[in-house]
Amino acid sequence: MKILVIEDNESVSSMIELFFEKEGIQGEFVKDGLEGYERAISGNWDCLIIDWMLPGMDGVTICRKLRRDDVAVPIIMLTAKDSESDQVLGLEMGADDYVTKPFSPLALMARIKAVTRRYAVAKEDRIDVDTLKTRHFTINTATREVLLDDKPVPNLTPKEFDLLHFFIQHPKQVFSREQLLDRVWGYDFYGDDRTVDVHIKRLRSKVSKADQPFFHTVWGIGYRFDETAGDAE
Repeated sequence: MKILVIEDNESVSSMIELFFEKEGIQGEFVKDGLEGYERAISGNWDCLIIDWMLPGMDGVTICRKLRRDDVAVPIIMLTAKDSESDQVLGLEMGADDYVTKPFSPLALMARIKAVTRRYAVAKEDRIDVDTLKTRHFTINTATREVLLDDKPVPNLTPKEFDLLHFFIQHPKQVFSREQLLDRVWGYDFYGDDRTVDVHIKRLRSKVSKADQPFFHTVWGIGYRFDETAGDAE
């Protein structure tokens, strides 16, 4: 585990550093708030521990700026402020938890484990939502990346990606060109159904295998997507 600690109190930093060494945690310690913010956005951290009161930039501002920058890392605030309004402010600015000084290393470690565990579970949930896997394909809707038998499929246009994603969601179902125009292109599309034929032809050239075309023509109706082995169309 790699943790950045932004704390200007030497005794607090030393206590945390000794405990990290005992726990096998890789810690980096920064005293200045502005420097800490720059390290936070430039590094790959498992957790950030940020003191409320810091020179250069206070902890609440750091937290707010990191969340504005979409830095998705667990943040624990260290604060000598124990009023409910101060704690709420820290959480509203994007902190995941807070520890009030003075504190024990064991209490801090418990909070670190709790927030990192929550983030790990949330990350797995996002991957499950964003990723669609089939026998041959893996599609990530967040990054719009496609793998065919674990190898990247390059140079898909946005509409080719949308069409492939739609078919993979509806395996073996037959769709007419009009249905595909409505479902993939949208009702306000002003082209003709030959657009579908062109995109299917391009997709076949990019993803079809010698023994598996994936996209099958259903004569007189339209197309279906089938990953089971079959004769080329």
